[in-house]
Amino acid sequence: MRATVSRKAHFNAAHRLYRKDWSFEKNDQVFGKCNNPNYHGHNYELIVSVTGEIDKETGFVIDVKILKELIESEIETAFDHKNLNLEVLEFESLNPTAENIAVVTYNKLRPHLEKRLDLEITLYETPRNFVRYSGE
Repeated sequence: MRATVSRKAHFNAAHRLYRKDWSFEKNDQVFGKCNNPNYHGHNYELIVSVTGEIDKETGFVIDVKILKELIESEIETAFDHKNLNLEVLEFESLNPTAENIAVVTYNKLRPHLEKRLDLEITLYETPRNFVRYSGE
């Protein structure tokens, strides 16, 4: 039997959407208010979902305590109350869009999970705007 276990988390972070190789005008045309040179912030909501076979011995797909600690150490500590553009190495040359934040989150968590487990990241940038990414 397969099941999906999900854990919610959150972090607050600032970012600016822009490309260094574009003029301010082009960045403003493409990214609008998100191109603010003084940055802007979001209260991100994160859902990490792990799917796999239910272990016959433990009854777990994954121990939620392990998942909680993994999210705290790899994501919340790295992103919470940070300026993603300036303080998070992964975004040094990667535009910190919600899509890219979801991919980076996936890439930070995936190596810590057994290969038999599937991983999906759902990231809410606002209550109405969210991204899902599962490594494809």
